[in-house]
Parts: sequence; C-alpha cells; structure tokens
Amino acid sequence: MTQLDVRPQVADTVIGAAEGDVRGKGLGKGSVGLVGSAVIGISTVAPVYCLTSTLGSTAGEVGLQMPAVFLAGFLPMLLVAFAYRELNKAVPDCGTSFTWTVKAFGPRVGWMCGWGLVIATIIVLSNLAGVATSYFWLLAGEITDNPSISALDDNKLVHIATCLTLIAAATAISYRGMTATKGVQYALVGLQLAVLGLFVAMAFQKASAGSFDTGLDFSWQWMNPFAVESMAAFTAGLSLSIFMYWGWDACLATNEETTGSAKTPGRASLIAMVVLVGSYLATGVAAQMAVGSGTTGLGLGNPETSDNVFAALAGPVMGPLLGILLFVAVLASATASLQTTFIPVARTVLAMSTYEALPSSYAKVHPRFKTPGRATVMAGVATGVFYTVMTLVSENVLTDTIFALGLMICFYYSLTAFACAWYFRGELRRSARDLFFKGVFPVLGGLLLATVFLKTLIDMWNPSYGSGSTVLGVGSVFVIGVGLLALGLVIMFVTERRSPAFFRGQVLTKSTPALVVED
Repeated sequence: MTQLDVRPQVADTVIGAAEGDVRGKGLGKGSVGLVGSAVIGISTVAPVYCLTSTLGSTAGEVGLQMPAVFLAGFLPMLLVAFAYRELNKAVPDCGTSFTWTVKAFGPRVGWMCGWGLVIATIIVLSNLAGVATSYFWLLAGEITDNPSISALDDNKLVHIATCLTLIAAATAISYRGMTATKGVQYALVGLQLAVLGLFVAMAFQKASAGSFDTGLDFSWQWMNPFAVESMAAFTAGLSLSIFMYWGWDACLATNEETTGSAKTPGRASLIAMVVLVGSYLATGVAAQMAVGSGTTGLGLGNPETSDNVFAALAGPVMGPLLGILLFVAVLASATASLQTTFIPVARTVLAMSTYEALPSSYAKVHPRFKTPGRATVMAGVATGVFYTVMTLVSENVLTDTIFALGLMICFYYSLTAFACAWYFRGELRRSARDLFFKGVFPVLGGLLLATVFLKTLIDMWNPSYGSGSTVLGVGSVFVIGVGLLALGLVIMFVTERRSPAFFRGQVLTKSTPALVVED
C-alpha cells in the first residue's frame, strides 16, 4: 500500500483498510481483545442504569407490552449493527460514523454526523455523572442509615462538586489508556450483571410465591407489539427502548486499538447486543410478573417511582440487606458507563482533527498512554461545564436536554446505516450476503430510526413533551434538540473557513471500495 504524506502531528501510517486516504492516529495497537471490546460496549450502554431509569417509563407508556417494545427497539439497533460491522471491515477507523459518512456522502454530511455523535455523548456523560452522584449519596445514606447524608444530594453545591469529581476521575482513567479502562470495566460490568441476575432470580421467586397482590402470570401476549393501545404510545415506548440500547457502538470506536481490527469490533458489538436484549427481556418479564405494570403501589407504571424503579423494588424484592447491592449495581453501572463513554467521543474528535475537520491540536496522541489525551480532557471539561451550567440554570432544562438525546441518537445512527448501503452500492449484486448485510438490513434499520426521528421531532413541538417547559409557545425539548443541531451547522461553517481542504474533499474522499481486506 502506498504511504501517504500527512501532517507532522499525525502518525504517518495508514490503516489496513480498503481506502488509501485513511490515516493512522498513533493509538495503542492490539490493547483490546474480543471480550474486552464486548465489555466496553456493554458498559457504555449501562444496562442496570438504563433499566432503573426507563423500565417504569416504558411500562407506563405501553403497559404489559413492555417486553415486546424492548424487542422492537432491539430490531433497528441490530440492523444498524450489521452496517457498522460491514463498514468496519472495509474502513477500520476510530472516527466510525464520521469517517464512514464522509466516505459515502461527502464532508459536510459526515461532519454533521460526527457532531451528532459528539453532542449526544456529551449529554449522556453529564446525565451519567448526575445519576452516579445521586446514587453515591443515596448509597452512603443507606449504609450509614442516616437520611441526612442522603439529603446532601439535594444540596446543589455538594451535588455539583461530587459530580465534577466523578467526571475528573473518569477522565483520568480514560486518559491513561485502554489497559486501565479494560481492567476497571471487567470489575464494574461483572458486578452489575451479577446483581441484575440475582434480582431477576429473586423476582421470579416472588412471582411464583405470589408475594405481591399486583403480580401477574406470564403471557405470550406480552411479546406482541401490535397489542399496544395506540401508535403514539408505541412510538414513545420505542423511543425509550432505543435509548436503552444506545452506546454499543463504543466497541467500534476502539477498532484501531483492537486485535483483528477488521473483524473483532463488529463481532463484539453483536455479542454486546445479545447480552443487552437478554438482560432487558429477563428483567422486564421478571419484574412484571412480580409486581405488574399498574400505576399504583409497586406497579412498574406508577409515575411516582417510574423514574427510578430499582429504588422502589430493591427492598421488597431483595430484602433490606441484598437490596443495598442493587443500589451498588446502579452506581457501578453509571460509573462504568461514565468512564467508557469517553472512548467514542474522544476518538471521534481525534479522527475529525486528524482529517482536518477540527483544529489540529486535538490530533495529538499521548506518547506513553497512546490515547487521544487532549480530546479526552476536552470531553471531560465540556461535560463538566455543560452539567454545571444546565443544573444552575434549571433542572427542567437539564431534563429536557436528556429528552432531546433521542433525536441525536436516531440522527447519526440512521445516517451511518444509509452510508453503509450507499458506500457498498457497487457490491450489492455480488452475492446474497452482500445484498442483505450491506444493503437491505442497513436500509431497513436506517428507515426505522429515521421514522422515529421524524415522529419525535413532531412530538417535541408540543409543549407537554418532556418537562412541559416552553420557549415562545414551542416545546423546550424541540428548541434544545433542533438548536443543538443548528449549532453544529454554525460551527461547521466556521470550521470550513479555517480548514477548506477537508470540506473540498481533498483529505478524506468520497469513494466506493475496490477491495475489502479480510484478516
């Protein structure tokens, strides 16, 4: 392969991909294997955190069909995962969605896709830090049996200070490289999955013993998505379900640091998806059998407890002693995800800088740790500033920002799925496998997510969406979601004036693969 002349601050190596203009970044090669990559994907999703924050809300929207909606949300994610796998085989670049959409659709679409990933990740990082902070003080109060300690979380200054400390710690671990990240993740992911398994087993036991009056017998009708009462309820539940799977693509962001970079990340993402859907279905069915999906008492749909289901169910299902383990698991889940979620945003920024789509200073890799040091620190600072400002301005603004997250997720996932089909359009007639895995499946996944994007955009216009706040009569969630995308456009136009070569297609070019390199 012909060596390329690149800028001095970028390692002048070329990834073994099909495209000759793809640049190496100087990241640590071979530091993550298949299991480590899958663990990073699971950790970034944070299954226990996702379950406690959305299990009740989903049941409140779709009732007994909650397990069916979990499956429905899994479908577009699985289809998009095939797109990621095929694109990674051809172009194993840590820029993932950014790099691939540039190759398929050109620099401007690719830049906006990268922006969608970055801003979505910053929002999630701030939310994860806030949840980890709340559970830290809640757990401290439970262990000491002192409600006044738990109440410290209500002190805004204490809450922000604790949150910033957690963000700094997560940034430091990510800064030190994939080896440090991997070791912490094995422990945290193992802990949360073990405790979740214990909760599921004890919930099934309570259900079989009829311990709660609201408990139900299992029915296969729960798996029927067509039994949801209305399309609006189904769409709302599906949006929540899609959020519960978001983050598995962190497996792909480490592709330049993974052994067998062309195949291992794609396989790891599919393993992570299977573990996640199995965990969600088992937990959803077990909890529904134990306490039902009603809107009163311990029912999952009770609006008073739906935003934190495990806090309500920990004691009744697991008892006072083991129930503390569930608090520990939620804290471990949020903390683990906080740390690994830095991986995709830092590496996307690194790639964008390497290809001259962002300032060149972010293309620097730490000489010892082989990580995008400056990009990681930037992500940590941005997360801390974002969370502090949003918390001081209004709790409603922070809540509505989180509601707007679904828009960003569907935006860049659907673009990546469509990019796969367009990038490989010349290969779709080569075999049935190529037709389905590079064309049909990605397009279906992209269309499903694009539909959710448009429906969510329409629903966000209503002031009742999210916290109920409005800006000039328009729902604040809509203003925030569309405003963040518009901000990306502004930054892109400013960047284009300073880095014209990238936007002229002279650095990373639109193309179709001449050959897919197999390991």
